[in-house]
Amino acid sequence: MSLAIFDLDNTLIAGDSDHLWGEFLIEQGKVDAEHYRERNDFFYSAYQQGNLDIHAYLEFALTPLKGFSPAELAALHQTFMDHKIHPIMLPKAQALIDQHRRNGDTLLIITATNRFVTAPIARLLDIPHLLASEPELVGGCYTGKATGIPCFQSGKVTRLQEWLAATNQSLGTAHFYSDSANDIPLLQAVSHPVAVDPDPRLRSFALANQIPIISLR
Repeated sequence: MSLAIFDLDNTLIAGDSDHLWGEFLIEQGKVDAEHYRERNDFFYSAYQQGNLDIHAYLEFALTPLKGFSPAELAALHQTFMDHKIHPIMLPKAQALIDQHRRNGDTLLIITATNRFVTAPIARLLDIPHLLASEPELVGGCYTGKATGIPCFQSGKVTRLQEWLAATNQSLGTAHFYSDSANDIPLLQAVSHPVAVDPDPRLRSFALANQIPIISLR
């Protein structure tokens, strides 16, 4: 049995759930539209260019959560799933997941996007294990702050190593699928890296290092 590790945004789904959540909050009138859109787009551009300040971004992305009750957030997220996530699901991605499941592989999503946004998406994909950036919860409510090591760039490797130790799993013949050059540290750590509809920087890296390139679009 091997480990099949998947990035989420623009890998298993045809979009970025973090950025889409920001757009959704704007559309729902839950944040100041002009300011929030400018910052949301700024951080997304920085992510694409490989120079995102993950701590500043998590503070920005998580702050709106503290303004809502758990029930309000659950209802908002369901609407988000209906309007933003279901339309960007990829049949080829589900087929890839199902193939690994048939092989008996352990399935894991590892994503920089926070757990509030991504846990329902992982459930929709029927992937049981999720490593994500962690929002702080106190008394069942979000504080607007992050906790622990962000699941981003080399932090993904650290978080995965901790998970492997805690679950007695091994990278062994692990596969890792990602679209982003931000994931090069983890792609270098596995025996079967795969670039999925890669961004330009990852495409260049994959070609230079004979990493397979596939499309799920």
